[in-house]
Amino acid sequence: MEKRRFALIGTGNRGTTMWGKDLLAGWREHVDLTAIVEKNSLRGERARNMIGSNAPLYENIDSMLAEQRPDLAIVCTPDQTHDDIIVRALESGIDVITEKPMTTSIEKIRRILDAEKRTGRRVDVSFNYRYAPTAARIKELLNAGEIGRVTSVDFHWYLNTKHGADYFRRWHAYTENSGSLFVHKATHHFDLLNWYLDSDPEAVTSFADLQNYGRKGPFRGPRCKLCPHAHECDYYLDLEADPFLDQLYEDPSKIDGYFRDGCVFREDIDIPDTMVVSLRYRNNVHVSYSLNTFQPIEGHHLAFNGTKGRIEIRQYEAQPWEQPKEDTILLIRNFPNDRQAVERIVVPHFTGGHYGGDDRMRNMIFKPGMEDRLGQRAGTRAGAMSVLCGIAALTSSRTGKVVDIAELMPELANDGSPNSLRTPR
Repeated sequence: MEKRRFALIGTGNRGTTMWGKDLLAGWREHVDLTAIVEKNSLRGERARNMIGSNAPLYENIDSMLAEQRPDLAIVCTPDQTHDDIIVRALESGIDVITEKPMTTSIEKIRRILDAEKRTGRRVDVSFNYRYAPTAARIKELLNAGEIGRVTSVDFHWYLNTKHGADYFRRWHAYTENSGSLFVHKATHHFDLLNWYLDSDPEAVTSFADLQNYGRKGPFRGPRCKLCPHAHECDYYLDLEADPFLDQLYEDPSKIDGYFRDGCVFREDIDIPDTMVVSLRYRNNVHVSYSLNTFQPIEGHHLAFNGTKGRIEIRQYEAQPWEQPKEDTILLIRNFPNDRQAVERIVVPHFTGGHYGGDDRMRNMIFKPGMEDRLGQRAGTRAGAMSVLCGIAALTSSRTGKVVDIAELMPELANDGSPNSLRTPR
């Protein structure tokens, strides 16, 4: 079997681990790393050592494409750069896997969709949450009609003070880079909703504010390492205590000026940290969603309300108490008759990222003959629609108006897709 020769573009945390070291460790019989592209040469060298590869390093994607001619590009760069890299790779005649979000603006969505159509190549968007065992089981229950027709959804995501604060230390804290967390983070959650409901969002309204980070902070410094308030700041990050991050970012920062321990209270941070959204879908499902970024717990609460019952899950990822390494899905029936009124479905947490979801996604993409019976493999339409949800939510929060998805991008909303985000190939 011929291996797929891939180029890794971007060597941050995700690129170095998920699509670098881990991919080679578990799928070496299917892939071969042929090149690494990283603008920061020192970070690229250190990432290559961490990955355990001798692939050539490039600072320029065009030179790499011309000299190495890989089969596939895996894009792990900051969000606002995705479109340019994806388009260049497609136009060189190769397929692409991109980290979420696919991109950050409507114009960039159009560029990617046009290039994919024009070149006949494929773009995969790495929505690994679709592959998490608990998510897959919920999808099966919904597909089986266990709660009848879904009428509404309650979906609330909680980031703890470690994970949530990290977005405000880094480049994500600026709308021009990430599209805000409505796009960068919630793209996962909007995609899950679109996939679960097998429908497109139609109208979006939102409220959001910056309530804890940025200018709302009690003090600020240039970065954690040089901050005079380090001893009193609850969000102080000791980069040297994490050898992985320290090696990947501290010395390389002398080249590009990018500090991994930026102050979470920088006054120019312009993204919200507290977000609530209401969505109406084409199939008339109503959704209530929230994203919270400074909680004492990490995880989410999700409930589907249907004409015949309710599916509910409370997933804990990090919390200040012991929790079994498993999820319990509650299937609660309105009219049980001869069935259980409440069925508890236990799903164990598998090893690997996202409780085994990362591994399952890589299997789907790289192992031949994998059956996609749940429509988990996501293409550009799914990537685009999740970004549009985020753009609509941010727009609504700033204008106070309900945003019609079809008005944002009519050609996608009216492309003939039967309320489905699946992209058949």
